[in-house]
Amino acid sequence: MKGFAMTRSFFFTLLLIAAVAAAAVAGTIEGKVSPGKAVVYVDTIPGKTFPAPSQKPLLSQQGLVFNPHLLVVQQGTTVEFQNNDSVQHNVFWPAISGNKKEGHNLGTWPKGDKRSFTFDQPGVVPLLCNVHPEMAGYIVVSPTPYFAETDANGNYKIENVPDGKYSVVAWHEGSKLQTKPVDVTGTGKADFSLAK
Repeated sequence: MKGFAMTRSFFFTLLLIAAVAAAAVAGTIEGKVSPGKAVVYVDTIPGKTFPAPSQKPLLSQQGLVFNPHLLVVQQGTTVEFQNNDSVQHNVFWPAISGNKKEGHNLGTWPKGDKRSFTFDQPGVVPLLCNVHPEMAGYIVVSPTPYFAETDANGNYKIENVPDGKYSVVAWHEGSKLQTKPVDVTGTGKADFSLAK
């Protein structure tokens, strides 16, 4: 029994050392995006896949707007859309990052009803409502779990990124996507100036 306890203790010590070592090679990507409110994410990492998140973020339609106006999720995430208005709403997107084959229409439903969709393709999803053409919103689907929204001043920080060389993508509503290389060895820096 004493030998089993020592083996178990040794095993847990190895796990602890592995966890500390893994944390030691995780870094941060930070920088600034101009203009202000934007999304920054680490692009696809060749040979690496990530499990889909189990949480289902809620995007509501309330006061004839999509709330939140901008939602950032990891590829594979199921998003729930809920109508909180007393009128019927529709949710559709004509394309994902310009690919019309990825367009979809969830249909129209009354107050209190909810529809779900799993976003398996990365990219920018422009949300619209057939019933209320003035409504617009966005979902940005990141191919990795490494993403962030900027603050009002355009600053961002993506934490727990394993050390390595990556492509980082920045997106702002009405601007073109911009990609930059970044080398993460502790802290990597990438600033963006986006244009229409």
